[in-house]
Amino acid sequence: MSLSGGAFPASIVPTPQKMTLASNFLQWTDSTAGDFVDFAQQYLPELYEQEVERYGNRTLSGFLRMVGAEMPMTSDQVIWSEQNRLHVAYKGVTLTDNGAGLLKVQPTLTGTGSNGTTPTECALKAGQTILISDAATGLVTQKLLIKEMNLANTIATVLAYKGTTINATLLAASGAGVNLFVYGSEFKKGSTDVLMSSLTPGFTQFNNQPVIIRDKYQVNGSDAAQIGWVEVATEDGQSGYLWYLKAESETRLRFEDYMEMMLVEAEKSTAGLGAGSTINDNFKGSQGLFEAIESRGNVYSGFAGAAAPGSGALGDFDEILKNLDKQGAIEENMLFLSRSTALDFDDMIAAMNGAYASSAAASYGLFDNEAEMALNFGFSGFRRGSYDFYKTDWKYLNDATTRGLDKAIDGVLVPAGTSTVYDQMLGSNIRRPFLHVRYRASETEDRRFKNWITGSVGGAYTSAEDAMNVHFLTERCLVVQAANNFVLFKGA
Repeated sequence: MSLSGGAFPASIVPTPQKMTLASNFLQWTDSTAGDFVDFAQQYLPELYEQEVERYGNRTLSGFLRMVGAEMPMTSDQVIWSEQNRLHVAYKGVTLTDNGAGLLKVQPTLTGTGSNGTTPTECALKAGQTILISDAATGLVTQKLLIKEMNLANTIATVLAYKGTTINATLLAASGAGVNLFVYGSEFKKGSTDVLMSSLTPGFTQFNNQPVIIRDKYQVNGSDAAQIGWVEVATEDGQSGYLWYLKAESETRLRFEDYMEMMLVEAEKSTAGLGAGSTINDNFKGSQGLFEAIESRGNVYSGFAGAAAPGSGALGDFDEILKNLDKQGAIEENMLFLSRSTALDFDDMIAAMNGAYASSAAASYGLFDNEAEMALNFGFSGFRRGSYDFYKTDWKYLNDATTRGLDKAIDGVLVPAGTSTVYDQMLGSNIRRPFLHVRYRASETEDRRFKNWITGSVGGAYTSAEDAMNVHFLTERCLVVQAANNFVLFKGA
């Protein structure tokens, strides 16, 4: 027996069993169903279980895994030493002429004697042969012999190999200082030991300290009890269905990005954060990649400038190569660039094509571009001078939620070579990349990546809190060795 009328429209007849009949079917366009249409729209929606990947792969980490190495440490500070220059050179030398030639070396020189820092004593000695040049152009030079050296007031009496006095142009330029380097020595026959002191090789010491990075995800017991599956394809390669742990998965991915972003962006605090106020001033910070390159490496601003595509980039790049020649001259290097700078490099290389600027716009056969295939104007590797470069886009510099928000950093050049370091685990010297991720660890505590659950939900029974708290923690820092071989590209 069926019912009709009453609270139901005349066209709708409920049945005692679940049967799809024309008399009990609610249609979306049924104008006579009244409020039943709203009921169906609210409680019987058509849901997409699969989450739409709106922004593609959203993770940013991977840079340090590609170019660095991870090693444990047990202390609050990591200290390492780097070699200094082998040869003796000075900048900003003051010249005076007393008739025989007098060379005054100021102890506050920038630049480097044998110890690589601002010299406290002069490394010049009697009998050495030196070459001096003007600091402005470097084109005017003169070779001299140090006849006597007064180490007390760092004044050298010199003799000119050509002429009888110091070059007048160099004397005129002495107000801005001149540069010099030692290229040898000369002594008379039967000379005694006139070298007043020996040069002891020195080293430069650097340090960094780890920072603690933390994050947490929380879900209360009521939400954990409400089943709602979402089909996902996560950035870490996993796919399937997640319940309330969907948000936990994203928290973990975001934290893994923070582990790398912090080591790239971190800065050391000069006076302690909040110094002189009621804010806790015990935060010391850490030296990240960008700050290490700015303080100890090479910075190039305004690569390619506002010039036409490719026209100004080659000249800028050659200036960078000239500076690399003065450093470690490491043959293989990697370029991690923003999109705009990567396109500047593509245009720079493509401009080497003779037909690039002609009416043909491009020619077949160059860079493996054949007539039957689409022209390829993107280049992943090239050689210039004696250096090989491998270019890739760095997503961190392009993402709209990270460095894509500003234009301050355009890219970084990272040497692909290795350095010799003492490995605490192996107890011997081994070859390592120039970038090291150091994390706190001991036999009883490993803080490389800690993950634990507290609360009273999800299998944890550690407190009376009606929630599940997923905690993430790491303690680490970045060691940038031989930063003089790195180049930071900055926006003009």
